[in-house]
Amino acid sequence: MSLQPADLPELEVAWQAAQAAGEILMHYYHNGVDVREKATSDLVSDADVEAEHAIVERIHQRFPGHAILAEEGHSQTEVAEHLWVIDPLDGTTNFLHGIPHFAVSIAYYHNGVPQVAVVWNPAREDQFLAAAGRGAWRNGVQQHVAESTHLNQCLIGVGFYYDRGRSMEATLAAIADIFRQQVHGIRRFGTAALDLCHVGCGYYGAFFEYQLAPWDFGGGRLFVEEAGGKVTTARGTELPFHKDSLLASNGVLHQAMLDIVGHHHPE
Repeated sequence: MSLQPADLPELEVAWQAAQAAGEILMHYYHNGVDVREKATSDLVSDADVEAEHAIVERIHQRFPGHAILAEEGHSQTEVAEHLWVIDPLDGTTNFLHGIPHFAVSIAYYHNGVPQVAVVWNPAREDQFLAAAGRGAWRNGVQQHVAESTHLNQCLIGVGFYYDRGRSMEATLAAIADIFRQQVHGIRRFGTAALDLCHVGCGYYGAFFEYQLAPWDFGGGRLFVEEAGGKVTTARGTELPFHKDSLLASNGVLHQAMLDIVGHHHPE
């Protein structure tokens, strides 16, 4: 049987909140939005902020004592027993340029361990659900990581942090070495939550980025793991609950990728 939002109360709330946020995003997507810069090429809009408020409101209606860690204003510095990790709009740059590749990402963690996750692309009506021990599901169909055993059998996904200095140079150097492994290609679509889900769906053999925040990987991480894959930092260490690098793979390719992305890891 497929995983349904109603199967778990946290998953049900996450899905309802993601839908509400998605409606807000699509309103702005079709009607335009004011944009502000947090830093160079790091953009925020009214859509992000309003969508986040809608998500937090629905979570707190059902779980008033739960903590929130979110990108646009709700901050939890320590891992709480019950913690929701939210990105109301992952892929803001795509969104603002009219590219229908962006997502709402919501994950619920209990004592620092992900329990449920929803990643929702409202422009494509593409739903990704995961729950601990219950698998990873895309639009009602269970997903599994790629069966590739060598890098020359797959595509690799990559993300670029907003920094245009050492992080960018390290990423480009790693890409060059990955190409030398005769991979089928490199893809950079600009939405880490969806990139991670695409590892879980088997489209990529692996995905890496040298700087991601917990809200960037909160939902996609569980999707990869429940699809049979592996997620660590790009150094191979356990993923922490703060900004760090990330490597997700089908598991089999993890060490081969670590040999490359770990070597070029920016300090």
